[in-house]
Amino acid sequence: MKKSQIILSVLLGLMLFGCSTSEPPTPDLNVMTFNIRLNLPSDGDNAWPNRKEMAASMIRYNAPHLFGVQEAFQGQVNDLVRRLPDYNWLGVGRDDGKEAGEYMAIFYLKERLELLREDTFWLNEHPESPGLGWDAAYNRVVTWAQFKDLETDQKFFHFNTHFDNRGEVARQESAKLLLNRIQNIAGRSPVILTGDFNTFPESEPYRILTASGLLTDAKTITQAPHHGPSRTFNGFDLASLKTSEPPIDYIFVSQQVKVIKHATLSDTMDGFFPSDHMPVIATIFLNP
Repeated sequence: MKKSQIILSVLLGLMLFGCSTSEPPTPDLNVMTFNIRLNLPSDGDNAWPNRKEMAASMIRYNAPHLFGVQEAFQGQVNDLVRRLPDYNWLGVGRDDGKEAGEYMAIFYLKERLELLREDTFWLNEHPESPGLGWDAAYNRVVTWAQFKDLETDQKFFHFNTHFDNRGEVARQESAKLLLNRIQNIAGRSPVILTGDFNTFPESEPYRILTASGLLTDAKTITQAPHHGPSRTFNGFDLASLKTSEPPIDYIFVSQQVKVIKHATLSDTMDGFFPSDHMPVIATIFLNP
């Protein structure tokens, strides 16, 4: 065989090898919910300025494609934006629909997901306007977005919320309103719902959400066993990890979503938590 033919054969072989070992698109998505605790100077050593690097580091290391935060003021959103340059975000302040009050912000990996639509509604009797609902102590909102997965071309919806911590009627009515809005907005599309629901699995708001036939707690259908503690609220107390308590932060999914694995992340750094809530993360697969 001539030298030129040998070289050509080698080059063709390398090309074929490269084609055979190229990685196919990865359809899995990592989704996180994280109540980052509002910025309160009275938290002392646990105040946000002392936690922001740790919170961003936890997110960066676990690399969610999509995550919803709760209790985030504009300054805290800005802090995360500066530390997580691979993400875009969306959301509004719950007190005026602009910048006042806490955000239920959604962050998404901009190289993987394309934002198609976004909006926010309030959990009250007049959902298009800011205001308290029922017996709630605070304004509560749902921020949502429709995305296109750039690797699979699949479209889906993500809803992110924070139910009231005092009003039981508000939590129940919020669950009903949220379900109605999800059905009207998302239709038959896959849905991911993240948030701090301030409610245990045996509660009526949880039952309303999961008995609808629309949503399932991702933890209950994970293919791999749940990793991490049961509880998601730690109160900045390391001793809480030694006690068992039900979660109040959840990832819910619609029937078109398979859950591969699910975890509550109890990481600490130098004896401190990144928040008084522990983030929940799931690896999911959207059925075609």
